[in-house]
Amino acid sequence: MSLFRAARWLPGGHLQTLFSPLLRRPPQLRRNRLRMTLSDGDYLDLDWYSASAQPAPIALLLHGLTGSSASLYILGQQRALAALGWHSVAVNWRGCSGEPNHSARAYHSGASDDLAEVLAHVKQLHPEQPLVAVGYSLGGNVLLKYLGEQGDSAAVDAAVAVSVPFRLDQCADRLQVGFSRVYQSRFMRDMLAYVSNKKRLFQHQGLDAEYARLDALGSLAGMDSFWDFDGRITAPLHGFASAEDYYRRCSSRFFLSSIRVPTLIIQAQNDPFVYPHSLPESSELSDSTEFELHPHGGHVGFVEGPPWRPRYYLERRIPQWLSAQLRPMPSSGR
Repeated sequence: MSLFRAARWLPGGHLQTLFSPLLRRPPQLRRNRLRMTLSDGDYLDLDWYSASAQPAPIALLLHGLTGSSASLYILGQQRALAALGWHSVAVNWRGCSGEPNHSARAYHSGASDDLAEVLAHVKQLHPEQPLVAVGYSLGGNVLLKYLGEQGDSAAVDAAVAVSVPFRLDQCADRLQVGFSRVYQSRFMRDMLAYVSNKKRLFQHQGLDAEYARLDALGSLAGMDSFWDFDGRITAPLHGFASAEDYYRRCSSRFFLSSIRVPTLIIQAQNDPFVYPHSLPESSELSDSTEFELHPHGGHVGFVEGPPWRPRYYLERRIPQWLSAQLRPMPSSGR
């Protein structure tokens, strides 16, 4: 396991979780946005970044719930990968790039079909370059689900998943406990705004069929938990029978044993989104998976170093590990 020493001035999972989104100065990157059309006619915006035009490995980065390619952990990782000479592409899930997407369908923790389309698209553009993927939180769950579904056919050479909500039902429960309710409140506000904005746009643009699909979901009032939102919005909108059905079919813990590509999972025991009992046992992991569990780090935090010069372990560890997976193995001479 790579050495991570959590910053002592950020004790506990909450401070580790909140420091970067609240106090970190955003890395400034000049990226190239390309819009990709999906098979159902909707779109995803992909933000590419590279330090050079030379052929190099490509890393696909997947943000978490209510995040985007502008999330600081995405920007920081793109900068770190560029320091290696790698290319990276930050995916904005449906409706997360600053404008509503074109269909009633949204993104969710099981949207591995969208991920498969993005990987195929990037592979078609750059068929000779190694391709890896890194997912954070919801993005990590989608990535692990995809890897388990695809097995040996997965379109990546290696993958990393960070702060994964392995059991969506249990994480929905965890976010109703103690200070974690503050995160739940923020998520609910953003997710309800996401749906409301789409309804207004569809009505304004005369997209009657898509508006009708959202309007049929009923009032958005009175939702204050993930169980409410996923039962009344996510499940009916995406073909699940209920919140329980959605959680059961999309929780990545149930797909881990089928992963066949080299995969690193980085998790903290004090993650305020994830119960310790939600973490997989070693017997549930495939032989190709490394599970790196740290006592501290919070949720997509992993801040180290002094307060006057904080550092971000994920931006050190992930490029290091991915580089090792793509490095040619030394040939055994006679």
